[in-house]
Amino acid sequence: MKIANLDGRAVLVLDDEVADIETVSDGTFTSDPMSVYEQWDAFVDFASGVSAGTAPLDESHLCCPVPRPRQVFAIGLNYQEHADESTMDVPETPATFTKYPASLAGPFDDIEIVADRVDWEVELVAVIGRQADRVDPADGWSYIAGLTVGQDISDRELQMAAGRQFSLGKSRRGFGPMGPWVVTLDEFGDPGDLALRCSVDGDTMQDARTKDLIFDVPRLVAELSAVLSLLPGDVIFTGTPSGVGAARTPPRFLRPGDLLETWIEGIGTMRNHCL
Repeated sequence: MKIANLDGRAVLVLDDEVADIETVSDGTFTSDPMSVYEQWDAFVDFASGVSAGTAPLDESHLCCPVPRPRQVFAIGLNYQEHADESTMDVPETPATFTKYPASLAGPFDDIEIVADRVDWEVELVAVIGRQADRVDPADGWSYIAGLTVGQDISDRELQMAAGRQFSLGKSRRGFGPMGPWVVTLDEFGDPGDLALRCSVDGDTMQDARTKDLIFDVPRLVAELSAVLSLLPGDVIFTGTPSGVGAARTPPRFLRPGDLLETWIEGIGTMRNHCL
């Protein structure tokens, strides 16, 4: 099942059509894209019976599929090769910061380049479907509603200028594109082993697999929920592999006119133009 946000309304994506969730449920579920996560189990039961769309799919109208999470978690240094290129040690517990929710954007939204050292970071994003509190790692996947593609766009100068407190440098307007939709776990052969890739103007910058995550999704759910409750609709940016612009020789950063393309196997592609 693919859940999307079409012009602010929750829809199911059925091949080249969409089914408006409020319409096909006769109002049982509202048009708010966040509402499906608050009633996740009931929604899954309902959505499994929807087989026909109500309108054609126009991807240009897709917005951020999880537009207003209460909590946005982001994980640093979660691939060994990225830790190596950053010349930093792998932490013993997840290196967690937040992207402020106001920074989230859609899969085809433009990215405003307002600084000289704006970098890319392709990331698998996990969406919480059930409140998670003190979860055992073996049960971690059962709290995930689905997966989507994310970009942890980063202003490297601001990120480091703030005493290495990453959140502000990760949260400029539009610095959290997500999409094009949330895909439920039953759509994947192995949700823990997905290819992910990022390119700039057709040049591949990052190319890896999520099986190489140091802290995988179930472990992240366990580690985070040991500290605080994860709430329905929360999102976890799980970390980026090697290939970021700051670590290249010479460094390369996003510039106005660039096309940033971000892809994850079994989910889809985001295309964000830089202005």
